[in-house]
Amino acid sequence: MRISAFFPCYNEEKNLTDLVSGCDKVLKAICEDYEIIIVDDGSADGTTAVAQGLQRQYPKLQYIRHPKNRGYGGAVYTGFKSSRYEYIFFSDGDNQFNLEEIPLLVKKIAEADMVTGFRHQRADPLMRHLIAWVWRLLVRIVFGIGITDIDCAFKLFKRSTLERIDISHMVSKGALINTEIYARMKKLNMTVIEVPVTHYARLTGKQTGASPKVILRALYELISLSFKLRREGLQIHTEKPSRISESSVMNEVR
Repeated sequence: MRISAFFPCYNEEKNLTDLVSGCDKVLKAICEDYEIIIVDDGSADGTTAVAQGLQRQYPKLQYIRHPKNRGYGGAVYTGFKSSRYEYIFFSDGDNQFNLEEIPLLVKKIAEADMVTGFRHQRADPLMRHLIAWVWRLLVRIVFGIGITDIDCAFKLFKRSTLERIDISHMVSKGALINTEIYARMKKLNMTVIEVPVTHYARLTGKQTGASPKVILRALYELISLSFKLRREGLQIHTEKPSRISESSVMNEVR
């Protein structure tokens, strides 16, 4: 198996060393070949210096920098386009996931088009929990998608999945990127497996996902995406979303 693993980063200089070393250790043990890609979305701290130093230590590491901040969706898109191998994994650069659990996703990928984690114990502040609950409800109402943890940044794709949903036509530049992926997969009647994964509290760096600017942008993109997908022929909210219990590991996006 060959895996491209990428990590969108914004001002994550203090997280990169543990992130890269942990990912390299895991992929070296399970892959015949692999690459690790840091997508720096216009960081203003020392992310560049740290990443370039790590490149000298880890030959499988690539560093890509956006001169200006493009938003989370833009960084994810760059990661997808830059990945070379037949399996593509991504997680965030904040080091809040246990990368030793990547094999849990690898074990299931042959059975579905994509495997995603869900945070069975989310280690975030109460406000983040509330925002996530409201967002998940909105996505169910607008798109009829019943994913347990829609924005969990611990996902493994087959390259063929990304080719089928045609990521070059994706429009989300911010936090809506995961919702758009699921909506386009639903349009093609593709399947997703969810597995419980460990989530850690952020130890360094600053969270930006709960900022008013990010939330307003996500709401604007939500409305715009719903109209765009209707024009493309996606019938949204035509059936009750499938329920996914915490003990379940598989759910079809239908």
